[in-house]
Amino acid sequence: MDSDLINVVNKLQDTFHNLGGELDMPQLVVVGSQSAGKSSVLETIVGRDFLPRGSGIVTRRPLVLQLIHSPVPEDNPPPYTEWGQFLHLDKKFTDFEEIRKEIEQETFRVAGQNKGISKLPISLRIYSPNVLDLTLVDLPGLTKIPVGDQPSDIERQIRNLVSEYISKANSVILAVSPANVDLANSESLKLARSVDPQGRRTIGVLTKLDLMDAGTNALDILTGRVYPLKLGFIGVVNRSQQDINSAKSMSDALESETEFFKNHPAYRNIAHKNGTKYLAQTLNKVLMNHIRDKLPDMKARLNTLMGQAQQELNSFGDAAVYGDKNQQGGLILRLMTQFARDFISSIEGTNVDISTKELSGGARIYYIFNDVFGNALLSLHATQNLDNQDIRTAIRNSTGPRPSLFVPEVAFDLLVKPQIKLLESPSLRCVELVYEELVKICHNCSSVELQRFPRLHAQIIDVVSDLLRERLGPTSDYTHSLIDIQAAYINTNHPAFISGSAIAAAQAQSPPKIQPPPRPASAEPLNGHAHIDDEEDDLSDDNTSSTSAIPPRSDSRSVSSTVHDRSRTSASKVIKHSKHISSHHPSQPPRPHSSAGSSPPSARETFLNLFFGQNGAAPVPSSVAADRSQSSVSQTGIIPIGKDVSGEDPSLTAGIMSGARGLDGNNTAYDMKSLGRHIEAIPSDGSRLTMREEMEVNLIRSLITSYFAIVRQTILDLVPKAIMHFLVNHTSQQVQNRLVASLYKPELFAEMLNEDETLVAERTRVKALLDAYKEAFKTLSDVNVKGS
Repeated sequence: MDSDLINVVNKLQDTFHNLGGELDMPQLVVVGSQSAGKSSVLETIVGRDFLPRGSGIVTRRPLVLQLIHSPVPEDNPPPYTEWGQFLHLDKKFTDFEEIRKEIEQETFRVAGQNKGISKLPISLRIYSPNVLDLTLVDLPGLTKIPVGDQPSDIERQIRNLVSEYISKANSVILAVSPANVDLANSESLKLARSVDPQGRRTIGVLTKLDLMDAGTNALDILTGRVYPLKLGFIGVVNRSQQDINSAKSMSDALESETEFFKNHPAYRNIAHKNGTKYLAQTLNKVLMNHIRDKLPDMKARLNTLMGQAQQELNSFGDAAVYGDKNQQGGLILRLMTQFARDFISSIEGTNVDISTKELSGGARIYYIFNDVFGNALLSLHATQNLDNQDIRTAIRNSTGPRPSLFVPEVAFDLLVKPQIKLLESPSLRCVELVYEELVKICHNCSSVELQRFPRLHAQIIDVVSDLLRERLGPTSDYTHSLIDIQAAYINTNHPAFISGSAIAAAQAQSPPKIQPPPRPASAEPLNGHAHIDDEEDDLSDDNTSSTSAIPPRSDSRSVSSTVHDRSRTSASKVIKHSKHISSHHPSQPPRPHSSAGSSPPSARETFLNLFFGQNGAAPVPSSVAADRSQSSVSQTGIIPIGKDVSGEDPSLTAGIMSGARGLDGNNTAYDMKSLGRHIEAIPSDGSRLTMREEMEVNLIRSLITSYFAIVRQTILDLVPKAIMHFLVNHTSQQVQNRLVASLYKPELFAEMLNEDETLVAERTRVKALLDAYKEAFKTLSDVNVKGS
């Protein structure tokens, strides 16, 4: 029964070595420094020379050595009784010299020629009638300093490799130490204590007892008085290098070892507990007891591994359904339904695998609507790309040959429509961003079962991507039409626009006072008066003409009349708190005017001043206009209103009319040059706006800002709704129908259910591993029953 235990463990070890199982088998691990005699101990146990020898590090890969006792049959003895067999070769080696060469070649093949080490073990099984059933692992010898072409970190590599083997609870540590070196310097015992501090699974082996200094011995160590171990210390005497060179046989070496212990005065009383034969018997007994103790743990571990392997195999699916069309169709329908469900749940946020580290699925779409798209629209300034020149040009072009009595509505329409068009690019970009997120969601909806079929997965993604591309066009067109709709009809009757316009009017009523430039000393007095306070008097005059002096024209509308008519009540409340633009100077009497009226202006008149100018709707006298124009006027009384910058004639830079050349005025007509191609609608001084022009520009700018805010808020609300309706919701509702209509075709089942070759190989490996686990569990159960 005991020999069956070791054979069962060897069989399981070979099986899991090929399949890569995670079951740790009970085994003896040989640890020691370089030249401590590890290889000699193993060769003595086997009774054959088969391990590589040389200077420096020779063992560079773990050697799993399985010794199997094979008695020789008496009736029909075979031609050979001892042989070796590698796990990677299907060949029997009867010549142990060839076994040594094969170990060297296999080491070079994996570990290379540069004295490096490898974790990949070499498995060797030796059958002999002269050995006991054992399983040992020979590891590279511990070293301190790299020699020759060894790697600089060779010490760390070897320590990590040794620690990996001895740290397993199912391993028995065979710590080999030379007797001619102080035990306190033993590296093998130091490593063994780090993983087995109580010494329960460590066996100490002392070599080179015959090389100790005269008068010294290792009796205290062998009896456990120096370093106690539960399994004790065993002393051995190996062949010296001279014995190896002289080809001393193993039998002679064993006899010499026995004579040494019997005749040595310090060891003769414990000779029966030392030597290679006693070491082999002890290792066999320790290994069997260790296996017997670990059987319950091994069975429990096998149960766990079988459950894990079965679960992994179930995730790969069963290959038996691939021959039946009905089962194939049902599988494809189930996978497509699962994909559609995952796609919809990812958008709605009901997926069970929701991440807590980052936004995913529908939350990213909301982020686009609220943060990306919202911030993009809010960053657009209503009149940022409009300067005063553009606004003045639009006002003058919209009035034609007539002077602008009111702020024309055509100018407002002309200026606000391009600003509304600024909302188009962010809106279309929002559609593209949501489309990209839906494509990402489509690629992320991949279950483990669907990944088994890469072609089916790719075709599902193609179908959903086509559906998204189909909806991208209508969504973009509708978003584009939303901008066109807003630009097609400017609704100045909007409640928010009316209130915003009234507030803008109140704010624009008190423009900053602009200091007029100093009058030139050579300027002629106007209207025969040269008083120094004429301009101040003119600016201090009240509105002396009623707004009814000139009725508004019926053939055209204006922004001023519209705002005045529709916001009279709200504007009057704001204007009550405003200051008057001008007032009478108490020290100067008012000038005679064509229309008498020196009473303070009412709220209605003050509000109308914003749209009609400083003097209301009455005609502006030439003298007052001259004072307010802040520029020199020629004797003809014509006020320049534009500037020709075509560059054709330098004389045109002072205005269209350059003034009379002589006193008789005969050359005046010749100064009226032809207009250039480009005339700017700027003030005559080229740097400042008049008060009326500044009022009109501020008013138009305020109205554009108010209406642009209304349209922006509308677009900010409608574009996400349009995207959700045309793109997101439509795709969610139609994804499963589209998948079934496009992919549920019996002639495509076989092609779509073609599995990945890597997955097929992995399923085969896991199935074989599961079968091995089951067989191992059955074997261990049988051994346990026999033992009981």
